[in-house]
Amino acid sequence: MTRVLVVEDDPDLALALRVLLARAGHEAVHADDGREALRLLFAERPGLMILDIGLPGLDGWEVLERTRDLSDLPVLLLTARGAESDRVRGLRAGADDYLPKPFGNDELLARVEALLRRSAPARWAGDSFGGDGLRLVPERRSAVWHGHEARLSDIEYRLLQVLVRNRGRVITTDQLLDRVWDDPEGTGRERVKFAVLRLRRKLRQAAGDEAADPLEAVRGLGYRYRAEGAGREAAHEAEGP
Repeated sequence: MTRVLVVEDDPDLALALRVLLARAGHEAVHADDGREALRLLFAERPGLMILDIGLPGLDGWEVLERTRDLSDLPVLLLTARGAESDRVRGLRAGADDYLPKPFGNDELLARVEALLRRSAPARWAGDSFGGDGLRLVPERRSAVWHGHEARLSDIEYRLLQVLVRNRGRVITTDQLLDRVWDDPEGTGRERVKFAVLRLRRKLRQAAGDEAADPLEAVRGLGYRYRAEGAGREAAHEAEGP
């Protein structure tokens, strides 16, 4: 059974979603505004969030942004806005899927199950990632690597966050440009290589030269965060896609 946080200000729809998820074997908790959503995110640590964009006060975009500073849990956006620009904005901001209203019950459940199947258990700020001694500190925009803190720029922090969220999977240079630099056209590819070099250097300097970093360059493709800890591939820092 997965705990699902439903963030929806329409009481009728929220009730329908809770009943639907309960019948599918999930535990649903409900927030009707953005601030309550963030409180429950801390208190409940759900395995998935269904998030409406059109919330009163703190809107869904802000909730999504703050969520991505705290966790990599799967997020399914629910919104009445069906414009392509809104879908693209949501995916770039870190949502995992997007479902415009109105929607069918079967489709929603299928998307929920698909997200849960392909997602690892959610990681949270302050947790150790990958069992290899890496911890992200979002409030300081830094990383603790083997017990030593490395202070990062905003770009370096977002770059590491994207790679950690996709641990074990190769993220292409174009995907990193899109997600970290908001550059969907893939211009300025060299900036990715040099940002990765700076990030790896900071991690190594933080823990000492003897501690390898957890990032790997995959020639011709992109980069990945190694899920099983850092090996000692000396050539990786010199390589780049």
